[in-house]
Amino acid sequence: MKFYLAICLLFLVSPLLAADRVTGRQFASRSEVIAQNGMAATSHPLATQIAMDILQDGGNAVDAAIAANAALGLMEPTGCGIGGDLFAIVWIDREQKLYGLNASGRSPYALTLQEFKKRSLGEIPRVGPLPVSVPGCVDGWFELHKKFGKLPIKKVLEPAIRYARRGFPLTQVISHSWSGGSTTLKDQPNFASTFMPGGKAPSEGGIFRNPDLANTLEKIAQGGRDVFYKGEIARSIDEFCKRVGCFLRYRDLAEHTSTWVEPVSTNYRGYDVWELPPNGQGIAVLQMLNILEAFDLRSMGHNSADYLHHLVEVKKIAFEDRAKFYADPDFNRIPMAELISKQYAEKRRKLLNPERASDQIPAGDPKLARGDTIYLTVADREHNMISLIQSNFIGFGSGLVPDSLGFVLQNRGALFNLEEGHFNTYAPHKRPFHTIIPAFVTRAGKPFLSFGVMGGDMQPQGHVQILCNIIDFEMNLQEAGDAPRFYHLGSSSPTGSVMSDGGELALESGIAIEALESLVEKGHRLRFVVGLFGGYQAILYDANNKVYRGASESRKDGMAAGY
Repeated sequence: MKFYLAICLLFLVSPLLAADRVTGRQFASRSEVIAQNGMAATSHPLATQIAMDILQDGGNAVDAAIAANAALGLMEPTGCGIGGDLFAIVWIDREQKLYGLNASGRSPYALTLQEFKKRSLGEIPRVGPLPVSVPGCVDGWFELHKKFGKLPIKKVLEPAIRYARRGFPLTQVISHSWSGGSTTLKDQPNFASTFMPGGKAPSEGGIFRNPDLANTLEKIAQGGRDVFYKGEIARSIDEFCKRVGCFLRYRDLAEHTSTWVEPVSTNYRGYDVWELPPNGQGIAVLQMLNILEAFDLRSMGHNSADYLHHLVEVKKIAFEDRAKFYADPDFNRIPMAELISKQYAEKRRKLLNPERASDQIPAGDPKLARGDTIYLTVADREHNMISLIQSNFIGFGSGLVPDSLGFVLQNRGALFNLEEGHFNTYAPHKRPFHTIIPAFVTRAGKPFLSFGVMGGDMQPQGHVQILCNIIDFEMNLQEAGDAPRFYHLGSSSPTGSVMSDGGELALESGIAIEALESLVEKGHRLRFVVGLFGGYQAILYDANNKVYRGASESRKDGMAAGY
């Protein structure tokens, strides 16, 4: 065992260990992008360029974000697409106001909890017809565009349509995910014929075309959101689902609506951090920050054993509440104000043992007071900013590709719980617990930062690490994203799993060997993996110089650009 640990520790050693242990400044893979008039940061260079073109053609941040998202659905179908869901936080500068949009879909009316019991299922499969829920993305686009857009939707969607017809070359990281997803999903209806031309996944640098998706996007551009939810596309989805044993029907699509919600916040060391309320997991970030605020993280040293231990233990505490309470608020009275209160954080903070990793943590009991994924962000000349995240849930989603439509239906329904009486128990026409969360930060009521971190339950952990890097350790935007991260796995989950052994802690290279040894002594079980640490994009508004600063994830294919 000691030999195994020594080998693993050597694997994680980085040549950067001589860096400043207080601030954590080690390196940045590139400098920040700095520009005056507009900025876009996405996970694909071509999508970023599309956003920039829209901005320079007179569009605003919302137009550019929709255009980039449409392109990413084509270019990165391993994480997103119009068969998935969308969430966004929008800063409108003329109003000095934040808006929140929940564009997630609901479960099918025709699928009941009894159906899962009849099939003797303890959890919902992640592939095939059972995890499919209503795609909310297209309605999300049109809600955003109706409220804030400037350019005609035809012009906004035109770049994605053009690339879908003419083709685009696959980038490195996406190509790798495409290959892995294809192996799993190749036998699902219409998947191979759409995403595996010639019977195999396209290779890095290979040109991929999706004429079916081009036709679908053209119909949406011409017929609006109703063609997708009430017209020709909805009828095609209905007929396909009936044939392949999926429970999604025309009624589910026709009755779909997005919801405008009020973002919620907490103040962390003078910065107001904004997230969206459940059915997403954004308030876990606020709960974690509230608990961490009492500790002098900077004095511990960035990515020291004490620092990592405190963040991991706080994550475990918040995730127990996440497992118990986070669900569709239309079906539950969620004690959200209490969960994100400073008073509740003070009580939960007492569960943290600074010297020992916890194996089990009880969920709290706040009383109700009376009375893969893509992330992108865009900012425009008028100082409007949008933080947008969109996803199929896992990889390509369910693998089901409706006839001649060119996109995969999401598998978000796999995040329901099948235990009766739980907040997140499956029910017809209910939104599942959601992992994708956009974030925004204001300071003294002014916009400061629009950012996100992709990757399932890595997202709240990633948000907190980014914020601590910027606020506690004064890193610039690119340094904050490039700094080595941790990812704790094994907490209790809204789907029904329960932490009993403390879970496992995955760490990136670049963390000092003595920190790893000390974490093991504190009782953390280290896990050595690659590729689980999320994806990051961010735009910061530098009010002193009146410029935007952009950063993009060095672990992904994307980039930030400005003008």
